[in-house]
Formats: sequence, structure tokens, C-alpha cells
Amino acid sequence: MKNRVLDIFYFPFKCFGYLSHFLGNPKCHYFFYRAKIYFYTEKYKRCFKSFGKNSIIGRPALLQGTEAISIGANCSIKEEVYIRCYSNLQSGGTASEIKIGDGVGIGAFSNISCVNKIDIGNGVRIGRMVFITDNSHGLNDTISELNTPILSRKVTSKGPVIIGKNVWIGERACILPNVTIGDGAIIAANAVVTKDVPPYSVVGGCPAKVLKIIEK
Repeated sequence: MKNRVLDIFYFPFKCFGYLSHFLGNPKCHYFFYRAKIYFYTEKYKRCFKSFGKNSIIGRPALLQGTEAISIGANCSIKEEVYIRCYSNLQSGGTASEIKIGDGVGIGAFSNISCVNKIDIGNGVRIGRMVFITDNSHGLNDTISELNTPILSRKVTSKGPVIIGKNVWIGERACILPNVTIGDGAIIAANAVVTKDVPPYSVVGGCPAKVLKIIEK
């Protein structure tokens, strides 16, 4: 019932928001932007396993398996994100989970896909259009599997994704399965991370390599 009431009130706010943007009034436009964030947060926060105090979420592109997704306090999840947690699809049928710590920021159009476990530590900042996954369609290591239509291949996970505290992940980076990223690491924009990242290091490239270790 509450969601229906929010949807009714959201439409005029959306219209006035577009009008304020057209008229070029930044203060008014920011007010309506904050109003939209409030509406979406109120609409979706009860869907999650837990949703921490003072956290906000913009309009999502897709939320799936939210009963297995925990979001900490003071998080900011921007608009058009995909967050998907597919239960019991991995080998062995272990329940999947996504844990997002306190003070995490997730940029717009990012994509988080889980069938095993994705754990994002406190204070992590994730840029726009970042892809984080612990799974793939098949192992893709035999010709017979490669001759099978992709969507017909079994969804598998080579291992969880664990991201430590205060990690900075640049725009369009990809974090692939069975990767642990140490505390304080910096992942450069467009990097493709296929192996563990040491704490307090800077990595970049495709595949990502250590460019610098910060020792002081």
C-alpha cells in the first residue's frame, strides 16, 4: 500500500523536476533530485535482507534476490544499477549472498552479479559502469561446451569476490570471479581484475597488473 502511495506522489515530483531542469534553476532541480532519491529509497529499502541507517538508493535498473542482499549504513547507490543475487545456482547449491558494508558508494549503471558470495568492505567507492561478478555461464574450457548455446550452459562460480576496506574502484573496471582485493587498493579505470590484488596497491590494465605498492 505504501509503495502505491509513493508512486502516486512521485509522478508530479518527476514532472516538476524536469520543468526545473528546463528552466535552469539548479537549486530547484537539486531539491527534486533529492525528492526522487527519497521516494526510491522508501520504496525499495524494505526489499533487502537489511538496509542500514542513512543509506539511499536511486532508481534501480534491476534488483533480484534482494532477500540475500545486505546493505550497511550511510551507503549511496546511484541510479540504474543492476544488483542480482541468484540463489542456489552454483555447484553444490550453497545459498548466495551479497554483503555491502558501511559508507559504500556505488556509481550509476554499475552491475553486480552473484551466485556465490560478494563481500564489499566498509568505505569502498565504486565508479560508474563497474562490473563485479563471481560467476559465468559454464567453465568454457572444452569445445563441446563452447558449442552449447551460452544461455544453456550451467551457471558456475570459480570462487567469491572479496573487496577489502576503503578500496577505490575506477569507472568501467571489471572485477571477475575468485578475486580478493586487499584494503586500501586502487583499481584504475577500465581495469580487468582477474587475480588477487595486494593491500595498498595500485593496479591497472587488461588483465590488471600491480603498478605500484604504497609503503608509507
